[in-house]
Amino acid sequence: MNLLEFQGKQLFARVGVPVPEGRVAATPAEARRAAEELGGKVVVKAQVRIGGRGKAGGIKVADEPQAAEEAAAAIVGMDIKGHRVNLVWVERATEIAAEWYVSFTLDRGVGRHLAMVSARGGMDIEAVAASDPAAVVRRHIDPVVGLAEWQATDLVYRAGLERAAARPAAATLRRLYRAFVDLDCDLVEVNPLVLTAAGEVVALDAKVTLDSNAFFRHPDFEAFREAFAEDPLERLAREKGLGFIKLDGSVGIIGNGAGLVMSTLDVVSLVGGAAANFLDVGGGAGAETISDALEVLTRDPAVRAVLVNIFGGITRCDLVAQGIVDAIGSRDLPWPIVVRLDGTNAPEGRAILAEAASERVIPAATMLEAAQRAVDLAGGR
Repeated sequence: MNLLEFQGKQLFARVGVPVPEGRVAATPAEARRAAEELGGKVVVKAQVRIGGRGKAGGIKVADEPQAAEEAAAAIVGMDIKGHRVNLVWVERATEIAAEWYVSFTLDRGVGRHLAMVSARGGMDIEAVAASDPAAVVRRHIDPVVGLAEWQATDLVYRAGLERAAARPAAATLRRLYRAFVDLDCDLVEVNPLVLTAAGEVVALDAKVTLDSNAFFRHPDFEAFREAFAEDPLERLAREKGLGFIKLDGSVGIIGNGAGLVMSTLDVVSLVGGAAANFLDVGGGAGAETISDALEVLTRDPAVRAVLVNIFGGITRCDLVAQGIVDAIGSRDLPWPIVVRLDGTNAPEGRAILAEAASERVIPAATMLEAAQRAVDLAGGR
């Protein structure tokens, strides 16, 4: 889950990373009051989960409350790369002496955390890395050991950050790494991390991506989920314990196991179709789970045919078939269902479907056949 800037800064503050004082505002009047409370010059920032706000006019400096109100009026409601601005963050302006870039993420290729630091912050870091790769210093971190003090100091010196600020900069890097690990983040990025005229190191931005699979360790993170307009289909699937991601096609996909579902998506694409979703019912799905999965897909108007692809290991194919029959009997399913069953109790499952004798259920012997039938029934892409 990608957080808004002000949410990321709230998390930074928990682990001692200095951030400017600020207030969130939904209206120009609220922005004015925030500026009055903060006093002096403020910066009004659009709160969207995408970069490029400054170039789009989503960040404005205001010398006094009236100007902050006018800035918020110009920003709230604007569109930034397809993201509508509903909130602004009004924070006390910072006098900047230097701008740096810092990030922590997971390098899955080597199975270690990756730190990246550059003295050329405040810029498009991708462009910096492309034009001058040496300007971005990288270091892999053993997640068991963590970021040692000497490693943080080495990053500061190799990146060419101001020597006079080496000690506080290294300390801030370690705090940001602590946030990355302790808060179960997939990404922590600060661009820019600044050195103020007073010699302080402050996170002037916060791009934080949380691992939503770790929310059980952070009950208070559910408030972040509620703050966003979660796709209603994804919310319903989550409530029913299903793994679901909305996609852009017309073939609804139901499978058991992430690997099988991803393979099914690939085969649907191979035969000229496009999946409407990724839906994983899990390894031990029973009749009720399959029925729930079909219910979720009935809420998606883009679905024109459904492909159920089950390989029975722990999952019993007869229970899957019973779930399909139950769903047909209790719900108005508006599309045909192509079913491929293989593995545990597959013959029994096929017999249950044959006995139901529904025109809406089309059996298929192989994954390729099932995908082709489903794509044809959906009318292609």
